[in-house]
Amino acid sequence: MGRVIGIGGVFVKSDHPKDLAAWYKTVLGMEIKSWGGAKFEHPKLGCTVWSAFPADSDYLDPSPHVIMVNLIVDDLDGVLARAAEAGVQPLKRSDDEGQGRFAWVMDPAGVKLELWEPKAEA
Repeated sequence: MGRVIGIGGVFVKSDHPKDLAAWYKTVLGMEIKSWGGAKFEHPKLGCTVWSAFPADSDYLDPSPHVIMVNLIVDDLDGVLARAAEAGVQPLKRSDDEGQGRFAWVMDPAGVKLELWEPKAEA
């Protein structure tokens, strides 16, 4: 059955996302890309992304928190089947993304989790 194999990203809401990104660049030395975030390649599958979103972004909804975590999974269908066994249903699912397949669930603390099965390398 599918499982999480890594962290695909951390997404943070901020009243000042550009200033927050600049802080991460200046203080922590992260290479902030032109799209406003940083990308860390994984040696085998996918990547890890950090990105700040505007405070009024609805991308993290319905979570009341200012953070969302993207988790890399090896089998999205298997992870969703495991979740369903525990009574957790996805908020949404997208199988036609250019970067792979996604689904979103809420954890018991109300944090929105983005599950990502990266597109297989050619």
